[in-house]
Amino acid sequence: MLAARWSSAGLSLVSACLLTLATALPASAFDTSARAAYVIDVTTGTVLLSKNADEPLPPASMSKLMTLYVAFEALKDGRLTLDEKLPVSSHAMSYGGSTMFLDTTDKVAVEDLLRGIIVLSGNDACAVIAEALSPDGTEAGFARYMTQRAQKMGLDHSTFQNSNGWPAEGHRMSVHDLALLATHIIRDFPEYYPLFAETEFAFDGRAPQNVHNRNPLLGMGIGADGLKTGHTSEAGYGLVGSAKQDDRRIVFAFTGLDSTTARAEESRAIVNWAFRQFAEKQIATSGQVITSAEVFMGASPAVGLTPREDLVTLLPVLVGDALDAEVVYNGPIVAPVKAGDELAELILKPEGLPETRVPLVAAADVAKGGFLVKLRTASQHLMERFGGAAEPVPAADAS
Repeated sequence: MLAARWSSAGLSLVSACLLTLATALPASAFDTSARAAYVIDVTTGTVLLSKNADEPLPPASMSKLMTLYVAFEALKDGRLTLDEKLPVSSHAMSYGGSTMFLDTTDKVAVEDLLRGIIVLSGNDACAVIAEALSPDGTEAGFARYMTQRAQKMGLDHSTFQNSNGWPAEGHRMSVHDLALLATHIIRDFPEYYPLFAETEFAFDGRAPQNVHNRNPLLGMGIGADGLKTGHTSEAGYGLVGSAKQDDRRIVFAFTGLDSTTARAEESRAIVNWAFRQFAEKQIATSGQVITSAEVFMGASPAVGLTPREDLVTLLPVLVGDALDAEVVYNGPIVAPVKAGDELAELILKPEGLPETRVPLVAAADVAKGGFLVKLRTASQHLMERFGGAAEPVPAADAS
Protein backbone atom coordinates (compact mmCIF):
# COMPACT_ATOMS: atom_id res chain seq x y z
CA MET A 1 0.00 0.00 0.00
CA LEU A 2 1.51 3.30 -1.11
CA ALA A 3 0.57 6.57 0.51
CA ALA A 4 1.15 10.19 -0.28
CA ARG A 5 0.12 13.34 1.51
CA TRP A 6 -1.81 15.92 -0.47
CA SER A 7 -2.67 19.54 0.25
CA SER A 8 -6.07 20.82 -0.83
CA ALA A 9 -4.81 24.37 -1.00
CA GLY A 10 -2.39 23.62 -3.82
CA LEU A 11 -4.24 20.64 -5.32
CA SER A 12 -0.92 18.86 -5.79
CA LEU A 13 1.00 15.90 -4.46
CA VAL A 14 3.38 17.17 -1.83
CA SER A 15 5.49 14.18 -0.81
CA ALA A 16 5.39 10.59 0.33
CA CYS A 17 6.10 11.60 3.92
CA LEU A 18 4.33 13.66 6.54
CA LEU A 19 2.98 17.03 5.50
CA THR A 20 2.57 19.88 7.97
CA LEU A 21 -0.23 22.23 7.00
CA ALA A 22 -0.62 25.80 8.10
CA THR A 23 -1.74 26.09 11.70
CA ALA A 24 -5.52 26.31 11.98
CA LEU A 25 -7.99 26.63 14.79
CA PRO A 26 -9.49 23.25 15.76
CA ALA A 27 -13.03 22.48 14.74
CA SER A 28 -15.68 22.92 17.38
CA ALA A 29 -16.77 19.36 18.11
CA PHE A 30 -20.35 18.75 19.19
CA ASP A 31 -20.48 17.64 22.80
CA THR A 32 -23.42 15.26 23.03
CA SER A 33 -24.68 13.56 26.16
CA ALA A 34 -26.45 10.89 24.09
CA ARG A 35 -25.24 7.33 24.54
CA ALA A 36 -24.77 7.07 20.77
CA ALA A 37 -25.02 9.65 18.00
CA TYR A 38 -24.36 9.98 14.28
CA VAL A 39 -24.68 13.08 12.09
CA ILE A 40 -24.06 13.16 8.34
CA ASP A 41 -24.36 15.88 5.73
CA VAL A 42 -25.99 13.76 3.02
CA THR A 43 -25.44 16.41 0.34
CA THR A 44 -21.67 15.95 0.48
CA GLY A 45 -21.50 12.63 2.32
CA THR A 46 -19.46 14.23 5.12
CA VAL A 47 -19.75 12.57 8.53
CA LEU A 48 -19.93 15.35 11.11
CA LEU A 49 -20.29 13.31 14.30
CA SER A 50 -19.88 9.65 15.17
CA LYS A 51 -20.17 8.45 18.77
CA ASN A 52 -20.68 4.73 19.43
CA ALA A 53 -22.33 4.83 16.00
CA ASP A 54 -22.09 1.10 15.24
CA GLU A 55 -23.10 -0.19 18.67
CA PRO A 56 -26.33 -2.23 18.40
CA LEU A 57 -28.79 -0.69 20.89
CA PRO A 58 -32.52 -0.89 21.59
CA PRO A 59 -34.03 1.45 18.96
CA ALA A 60 -37.55 1.69 20.42
CA SER A 61 -40.02 3.20 17.93
CA MET A 62 -37.26 4.43 15.64
CA SER A 63 -37.15 0.89 14.23
CA LYS A 64 -40.62 1.56 12.79
CA LEU A 65 -38.69 3.22 9.94
CA MET A 66 -37.74 -0.24 8.68
CA THR A 67 -41.37 -1.34 8.66
CA LEU A 68 -42.22 1.82 6.72
CA TYR A 69 -39.41 1.22 4.23
CA VAL A 70 -40.69 -2.29 3.50
CA ALA A 71 -44.25 -0.94 3.18
CA PHE A 72 -43.10 1.75 0.73
CA GLU A 73 -41.38 -0.94 -1.34
CA ALA A 74 -44.61 -2.93 -1.40
CA LEU A 75 -46.51 0.14 -2.60
CA LYS A 76 -43.94 0.75 -5.30
CA ASP A 77 -44.11 -2.79 -6.71
CA GLY A 78 -47.88 -3.13 -6.38
CA ARG A 79 -48.14 -5.59 -3.48
CA LEU A 80 -50.04 -2.89 -1.56
CA THR A 81 -52.17 0.08 -2.60
CA LEU A 82 -52.88 3.18 -0.53
CA ASP A 83 -56.65 2.64 -0.56
CA GLU A 84 -56.46 -1.08 0.21
CA LYS A 85 -58.07 -1.94 3.55
CA LEU A 86 -56.36 -4.41 5.87
CA PRO A 87 -57.91 -6.41 8.71
CA VAL A 88 -56.81 -6.04 12.31
CA SER A 89 -55.87 -9.26 14.11
CA SER A 90 -56.23 -9.91 17.82
CA HIS A 91 -52.42 -9.89 17.99
CA ALA A 92 -52.22 -6.40 16.49
CA MET A 93 -55.02 -5.20 18.75
CA SER A 94 -53.20 -6.50 21.84
CA TYR A 95 -50.38 -3.96 21.63
CA GLY A 96 -50.24 -1.22 24.24
CA GLY A 97 -48.16 1.92 24.32
CA SER A 98 -48.68 4.32 21.42
CA THR A 99 -51.56 2.99 19.32
CA MET A 100 -54.34 3.94 16.92
CA PHE A 101 -56.76 2.08 19.22
CA LEU A 102 -57.61 -0.41 16.51
CA ASP A 103 -59.80 -3.45 17.16
CA THR A 104 -60.65 -6.63 15.32
CA THR A 105 -63.80 -5.12 13.78
CA ASP A 106 -61.68 -2.61 11.84
CA LYS A 107 -60.49 -2.73 8.27
CA VAL A 108 -58.08 0.16 7.84
CA ALA A 109 -56.79 1.79 4.65
CA VAL A 110 -53.06 1.43 4.10
CA GLU A 111 -52.69 5.21 3.84
CA ASP A 112 -54.26 5.63 7.28
CA LEU A 113 -51.99 2.94 8.70
CA LEU A 114 -48.91 4.69 7.31
CA ARG A 115 -49.99 7.98 8.87
CA GLY A 116 -50.78 6.14 12.07
CA ILE A 117 -47.24 4.79 12.18
CA ILE A 118 -45.48 8.03 11.21
CA VAL A 119 -47.51 10.60 13.13
CA LEU A 120 -49.03 8.57 15.97
CA SER A 121 -46.29 5.93 16.31
CA GLY A 122 -48.98 3.26 16.30
CA ASN A 123 -47.68 -0.11 17.48
CA ASP A 124 -50.91 -1.75 16.36
CA ALA A 125 -50.69 -0.17 12.90
CA CYS A 126 -47.20 -1.63 12.46
CA ALA A 127 -48.45 -5.10 13.31
CA VAL A 128 -51.28 -4.82 10.77
CA ILE A 129 -48.82 -3.89 8.01
CA ALA A 130 -46.41 -6.60 9.17
CA GLU A 131 -48.99 -9.39 9.04
CA ALA A 132 -50.13 -8.28 5.58
CA LEU A 133 -46.59 -8.40 4.16
CA SER A 134 -45.12 -11.24 6.19
CA PRO A 135 -43.97 -14.35 4.28
CA ASP A 136 -45.91 -16.51 6.76
CA GLY A 137 -48.61 -14.08 7.88
CA THR A 138 -47.09 -13.47 11.30
CA GLU A 139 -45.33 -10.46 12.78
CA ALA A 140 -42.39 -12.70 13.74
CA GLY A 141 -42.04 -13.77 10.12
CA PHE A 142 -42.09 -10.14 9.03
CA ALA A 143 -39.38 -9.31 11.56
CA ARG A 144 -37.15 -12.00 10.06
CA TYR A 145 -37.80 -10.53 6.63
CA MET A 146 -36.97 -7.04 7.96
CA THR A 147 -33.63 -8.34 9.20
CA GLN A 148 -32.78 -9.93 5.87
CA ARG A 149 -33.82 -6.82 3.95
CA ALA A 150 -31.80 -4.59 6.25
CA GLN A 151 -28.69 -6.69 5.69
CA LYS A 152 -29.06 -6.31 1.92
CA MET A 153 -29.25 -2.54 2.40
CA GLY A 154 -26.00 -2.49 4.35
CA LEU A 155 -27.57 -2.10 7.80
CA ASP A 156 -24.96 -4.32 9.38
CA HIS A 157 -25.91 -3.77 13.03
CA SER A 158 -29.68 -4.29 12.87
CA THR A 159 -31.71 -7.28 14.05
CA PHE A 160 -35.50 -7.17 14.42
CA GLN A 161 -37.80 -9.18 16.64
CA ASN A 162 -40.99 -7.25 15.86
CA SER A 163 -42.30 -4.52 13.59
CA ASN A 164 -42.57 -1.62 16.02
CA GLY A 165 -39.68 -1.56 18.48
CA TRP A 166 -41.59 -3.05 21.39
CA PRO A 167 -38.91 -4.10 23.92
CA ALA A 168 -37.63 -7.57 23.01
CA GLU A 169 -34.38 -9.44 23.57
CA GLY A 170 -32.16 -9.03 20.52
CA HIS A 171 -34.15 -6.23 18.88
CA ARG A 172 -31.30 -3.88 18.05
CA MET A 173 -30.18 -1.13 15.66
CA SER A 174 -27.18 1.16 15.60
CA VAL A 175 -27.58 4.91 15.14
CA HIS A 176 -25.44 4.62 12.00
CA ASP A 177 -27.94 2.12 10.58
CA LEU A 178 -30.84 4.38 11.56
CA ALA A 179 -29.30 7.35 9.76
CA LEU A 180 -28.55 5.22 6.69
CA LEU A 181 -32.13 3.92 6.68
CA ALA A 182 -33.51 7.46 6.95
CA THR A 183 -31.35 8.53 4.01
CA HIS A 184 -32.70 5.62 1.95
CA ILE A 185 -36.29 6.63 2.73
CA ILE A 186 -35.65 10.24 1.70
CA ARG A 187 -33.92 9.30 -1.55
CA ASP A 188 -35.87 6.18 -2.54
CA PHE A 189 -39.40 7.36 -1.75
CA PRO A 190 -39.70 11.13 -2.27
CA GLU A 191 -43.41 10.69 -2.94
CA TYR A 192 -44.02 9.40 0.60
CA TYR A 193 -41.42 11.36 2.55
CA PRO A 194 -43.70 14.44 3.02
CA LEU A 195 -45.81 12.29 5.37
CA PHE A 196 -43.03 12.63 7.95
CA ALA A 197 -43.59 16.39 8.17
CA GLU A 198 -47.27 16.04 9.16
CA THR A 199 -47.77 17.35 12.68
CA GLU A 200 -51.23 15.95 13.35
CA PHE A 201 -53.41 13.00 12.36
CA ALA A 202 -56.80 12.43 13.98
CA PHE A 203 -57.73 8.92 12.89
CA ASP A 204 -61.48 8.38 13.00
CA GLY A 205 -61.72 10.72 16.01
CA ARG A 206 -61.24 7.78 18.36
CA ALA A 207 -57.99 8.76 20.08
CA PRO A 208 -57.98 12.49 20.88
CA GLN A 209 -55.13 11.94 23.34
CA ASN A 210 -52.87 10.68 20.52
CA VAL A 211 -53.12 12.94 17.49
CA HIS A 212 -49.84 14.89 17.52
CA ASN A 213 -46.46 14.03 15.99
CA ARG A 214 -43.85 13.68 18.74
CA ASN A 215 -41.00 15.00 16.59
CA PRO A 216 -39.96 18.15 18.49
CA LEU A 217 -38.21 19.69 15.46
CA LEU A 218 -41.31 20.08 13.32
CA GLY A 219 -42.56 23.64 13.41
CA MET A 220 -39.31 25.12 14.73
CA GLY A 221 -38.63 26.85 11.42
CA ILE A 222 -35.16 25.32 10.99
CA GLY A 223 -35.86 23.17 7.95
CA ALA A 224 -36.71 19.96 9.81
CA ASP A 225 -39.09 17.65 7.93
CA GLY A 226 -38.81 14.20 9.59
CA LEU A 227 -38.41 11.44 10.71
CA LYS A 228 -39.16 9.46 13.93
CA THR A 229 -38.85 9.61 17.70
CA GLY A 230 -38.39 6.67 20.03
CA HIS A 231 -38.62 5.97 23.74
CA THR A 232 -38.62 3.02 26.10
CA SER A 233 -37.26 2.77 29.63
CA GLU A 234 -34.39 0.62 28.32
CA ALA A 235 -33.54 2.79 25.30
CA GLY A 236 -34.13 6.22 26.76
CA TYR A 237 -35.24 9.04 24.49
CA GLY A 238 -33.99 9.11 20.90
CA LEU A 239 -34.69 10.60 17.53
CA VAL A 240 -33.90 10.08 13.86
CA GLY A 241 -34.13 13.49 12.24
CA SER A 242 -33.51 15.32 9.02
CA ALA A 243 -33.42 18.98 8.06
CA LYS A 244 -32.83 20.86 4.82
CA GLN A 245 -31.57 24.42 4.49
CA ASP A 246 -30.94 25.82 1.02
CA ASP A 247 -29.22 23.01 -0.91
CA ARG A 248 -27.87 21.16 2.12
CA ARG A 249 -29.57 18.28 3.95
CA ILE A 250 -28.42 16.63 7.14
CA VAL A 251 -29.60 13.36 8.68
CA PHE A 252 -28.89 12.42 12.27
CA ALA A 253 -29.75 9.82 14.87
CA PHE A 254 -29.15 9.65 18.59
CA THR A 255 -30.40 7.65 21.53
CA GLY A 256 -30.09 7.37 25.30
CA LEU A 257 -31.23 10.77 26.59
CA ASP A 258 -33.25 11.04 29.77
CA SER A 259 -36.26 13.22 28.89
CA THR A 260 -38.37 14.68 26.12
CA THR A 261 -36.95 18.10 26.96
CA ALA A 262 -33.38 16.85 26.54
CA ARG A 263 -34.34 15.22 23.24
CA ALA A 264 -35.85 18.45 21.91
CA GLU A 265 -32.88 20.56 23.00
CA GLU A 266 -30.37 18.07 21.57
CA SER A 267 -32.20 17.93 18.24
CA ARG A 268 -32.27 21.70 17.83
CA ALA A 269 -28.62 22.00 18.88
CA ILE A 270 -27.50 19.37 16.36
CA VAL A 271 -29.31 21.09 13.49
CA ASN A 272 -27.95 24.53 14.38
CA TRP A 273 -24.41 23.20 14.81
CA ALA A 274 -24.43 21.22 11.57
CA PHE A 275 -25.61 24.14 9.44
CA ARG A 276 -23.78 27.02 11.12
CA GLN A 277 -20.39 25.54 11.95
CA PHE A 278 -19.59 24.06 8.52
CA ALA A 279 -19.33 25.39 4.98
CA GLU A 280 -19.15 23.62 1.63
CA LYS A 281 -15.79 23.65 -0.15
CA GLN A 282 -15.00 22.30 -3.60
CA ILE A 283 -11.81 20.25 -3.32
CA ALA A 284 -11.43 19.08 -6.91
CA THR A 285 -13.41 18.69 -10.11
CA SER A 286 -14.09 15.55 -12.09
CA GLY A 287 -11.19 14.97 -14.46
CA GLN A 288 -8.80 17.11 -12.46
CA VAL A 289 -5.60 15.14 -11.84
CA ILE A 290 -4.80 15.22 -8.14
CA THR A 291 -1.68 13.09 -8.25
CA SER A 292 -0.26 10.15 -10.18
CA ALA A 293 0.39 6.47 -9.50
CA GLU A 294 3.30 4.40 -10.75
CA VAL A 295 2.42 1.93 -13.52
CA PHE A 296 4.42 -1.29 -13.92
CA MET A 297 5.24 -2.41 -17.50
CA GLY A 298 3.20 0.41 -18.99
CA ALA A 299 3.75 2.50 -22.09
CA SER A 300 3.72 5.38 -19.62
CA PRO A 301 5.48 5.10 -16.24
CA ALA A 302 2.57 6.70 -14.37
CA VAL A 303 -1.13 7.45 -14.63
CA GLY A 304 -3.00 10.48 -13.33
CA LEU A 305 -5.58 10.00 -10.58
CA THR A 306 -8.82 11.98 -10.52
CA PRO A 307 -12.16 11.88 -8.68
CA ARG A 308 -14.97 10.36 -10.71
CA GLU A 309 -17.27 13.27 -9.79
CA ASP A 310 -16.76 16.82 -8.56
CA LEU A 311 -15.47 16.56 -5.02
CA VAL A 312 -17.24 18.81 -2.52
CA THR A 313 -16.89 18.41 1.21
CA LEU A 314 -17.67 20.32 4.38
CA LEU A 315 -15.02 22.07 6.40
CA PRO A 316 -15.40 23.72 9.80
CA VAL A 317 -15.74 27.47 9.33
CA LEU A 318 -12.93 28.17 11.83
CA VAL A 319 -10.49 25.98 9.91
CA GLY A 320 -10.96 27.74 6.59
CA ASP A 321 -9.41 25.97 3.60
CA ALA A 322 -6.87 23.90 5.54
CA LEU A 323 -7.33 20.20 4.88
CA ASP A 324 -5.02 17.28 5.45
CA ALA A 325 -5.46 14.50 2.93
CA GLU A 326 -3.75 11.30 1.89
CA VAL A 327 -3.81 9.26 -1.32
CA VAL A 328 -3.39 5.50 -0.87
CA TYR A 329 -3.23 2.71 -3.44
CA ASN A 330 -1.84 -0.76 -3.94
CA GLY A 331 1.13 -0.34 -6.24
CA PRO A 332 2.79 -0.36 -8.50
CA ILE A 333 -0.26 -0.72 -10.73
CA VAL A 334 0.17 -3.25 -13.54
CA ALA A 335 -0.57 -2.18 -17.13
CA PRO A 336 -2.85 -2.09 -19.00
CA VAL A 337 -4.99 0.56 -17.32
CA LYS A 338 -8.30 1.88 -18.62
CA ALA A 339 -9.51 5.42 -18.01
CA GLY A 340 -12.09 5.26 -15.23
CA ASP A 341 -10.55 2.23 -13.48
CA GLU A 342 -10.77 2.71 -9.72
CA LEU A 343 -7.15 2.64 -8.53
CA ALA A 344 -6.82 4.58 -5.29
CA GLU A 345 -8.53 6.34 -2.41
CA LEU A 346 -8.29 9.93 -1.32
CA ILE A 347 -8.60 10.07 2.46
CA LEU A 348 -9.83 13.49 3.60
CA LYS A 349 -9.00 14.37 7.20
CA PRO A 350 -10.79 17.59 8.16
CA GLU A 351 -9.74 19.05 11.48
CA GLY A 352 -11.89 17.57 14.25
CA LEU A 353 -14.05 15.40 11.94
CA PRO A 354 -14.08 11.71 11.05
CA GLU A 355 -12.09 10.97 7.92
CA THR A 356 -13.86 10.57 4.57
CA ARG A 357 -12.69 8.20 1.83
CA VAL A 358 -13.22 9.10 -1.83
CA PRO A 359 -12.35 6.73 -4.71
CA LEU A 360 -9.90 7.97 -7.34
CA VAL A 361 -9.91 6.67 -10.91
CA ALA A 362 -7.43 6.60 -13.78
CA ALA A 363 -7.50 9.81 -15.79
CA ALA A 364 -6.31 8.11 -19.01
CA ASP A 365 -5.57 4.77 -20.64
CA VAL A 366 -2.11 3.28 -20.17
CA ALA A 367 -1.30 0.45 -22.59
CA LYS A 368 1.20 -2.32 -21.98
CA GLY A 369 4.73 -1.29 -22.79
CA GLY A 370 6.61 -2.65 -25.79
CA PHE A 371 10.10 -4.12 -26.11
CA LEU A 372 11.85 -0.99 -24.84
CA VAL A 373 9.80 -0.94 -21.65
CA LYS A 374 10.41 -4.64 -21.01
CA LEU A 375 14.15 -4.20 -21.57
CA ARG A 376 14.33 -1.18 -19.30
CA THR A 377 12.32 -2.93 -16.58
CA ALA A 378 14.52 -6.04 -16.73
CA SER A 379 17.63 -3.87 -16.55
CA GLN A 380 16.33 -1.99 -13.53
CA HIS A 381 15.44 -5.19 -11.68
CA LEU A 382 18.87 -6.69 -12.34
CA MET A 383 20.69 -3.60 -11.15
CA GLU A 384 18.50 -3.27 -8.05
CA ARG A 385 19.06 -6.95 -7.22
CA PHE A 386 22.82 -6.60 -7.34
CA GLY A 387 22.95 -3.26 -5.56
CA GLY A 388 23.60 -0.94 -8.48
CA ALA A 389 21.66 1.77 -10.20
CA ALA A 390 20.10 0.90 -13.51
CA GLU A 391 21.28 2.84 -16.51
CA PRO A 392 18.49 4.01 -18.81
CA VAL A 393 18.26 2.10 -22.05
CA PRO A 394 18.68 4.46 -25.02
CA ALA A 395 15.83 4.50 -27.51
CA ALA A 396 18.26 3.85 -30.35
CA ASP A 397 19.35 0.55 -28.78
CA ALA A 398 15.75 -0.60 -28.62
CA SER A 399 15.32 -0.21 -32.31
